[in-house]
Amino acid sequence: MFRPPLRSPSNAEAHRSSYSSGEFFGSSIDEFQMGLLALSHTPLEDHLYRTMLLQVLTADPAIGAFSVKTLRSLTGINSQSTIRRGLTGLLRKLSIEYTQSNDAPERDGHTYQIFKPEEIFERRRALGIPPYPKEIETYKASSGFDRAVERVSRNGNLSRREAQVALACAEGMTNSEIGRRLSIGEQTVKFHLRNIFTKFGVKRRTELISKLLIREERNLVGNERGAAAGERS
Repeated sequence: MFRPPLRSPSNAEAHRSSYSSGEFFGSSIDEFQMGLLALSHTPLEDHLYRTMLLQVLTADPAIGAFSVKTLRSLTGINSQSTIRRGLTGLLRKLSIEYTQSNDAPERDGHTYQIFKPEEIFERRRALGIPPYPKEIETYKASSGFDRAVERVSRNGNLSRREAQVALACAEGMTNSEIGRRLSIGEQTVKFHLRNIFTKFGVKRRTELISKLLIREERNLVGNERGAAAGERS
């Protein structure tokens, strides 16, 4: 699944950033870039990454010491092996890196540098690694792509494959075209679409596309009407 922007957990007692959760996706971190990055992380990796980045966001460079115990408290994940697996994935994907010997005692935690999304993409490109899933490159020229990515990444119930199918659908691709791009059968595409419709609360393809691409102007229209009524009174 993809997770919405992180809210600081109530039981987090250490490594707090001076940024409030509402400021997390302000000028320092671009939410579109976070959405792209989420497409290359597993749900576990994405949750760990967002948690760690939030804690070190005020540091320059963004460096922080995290023990497994601390991460258990911050993330609500109780399994030590699960946390270690997520950290291994983030290291392998160049989203974080050790800044000291990993021979440090576990109780003291390891010190990591936590890279921002644009830094991660550059690190990956430098090593010839795709910065995010290759299917995404096709969408980048599409108007509204950033809006679609943000909305897909905010839906915490989507699997990674469902996110890819949803974005392909937003591009206007048919089921057979989606299947060829993702190397899956049409019946599998239909299966994913049924799940996607449910998770976005829509009943058909056109509603999904609107949900992903159309700018939400209802409130703006309401405000304009209210202002006009005020002027007439």
